[in-house]
Amino acid sequence: MTAFPGPLVQRATLNHVSVPAKDMADSESFYRDVLGCERLPAPNFGFPVCWLRLGDLQLHLQQVGPTPGVRTYQHFAVSVFDFTAAFEALLARGAFEEGTRYASLWLLPSGEMQMFARDPSDNLIEIDHPDASTLDLTRFGDRIRRLGEEQEQSSQHLAAKLFLTPQ
Repeated sequence: MTAFPGPLVQRATLNHVSVPAKDMADSESFYRDVLGCERLPAPNFGFPVCWLRLGDLQLHLQQVGPTPGVRTYQHFAVSVFDFTAAFEALLARGAFEEGTRYASLWLLPSGEMQMFARDPSDNLIEIDHPDASTLDLTRFGDRIRRLGEEQEQSSQHLAAKLFLTPQ
């Protein structure tokens, strides 16, 4: 049995929740009508997404296909102060989904960083940091991918932010 370092000395906060949507327009309408969400700009990830403001947090909708038995990518996201320590702890646990886009750390056009990992029950979690310029990117090896270099970003996409200014 491998020994892992003790708990990180930081407090994580919820950033957003992402849920699957069979019909994106219907789901967006539901959350707008029922919860008063408002649509936000979202980056182009190469697949349909819809970001919504839910109070001071966000709700992300992801289009799902009709294929049963396929691993899901619904997740919750937290923001952390020490992104590097969280990366190292996930790496030590083998929590990255190797061989998929979720094994990479993503530098968004906004300068924010995100990484994804699986918990022991195979739930996907996202960990976010507001400013990649404050990180030593060499600590992440070749895992960093730049979304803006992989997917074309319109002006609306470039307005997307994971971290909202409280209303």
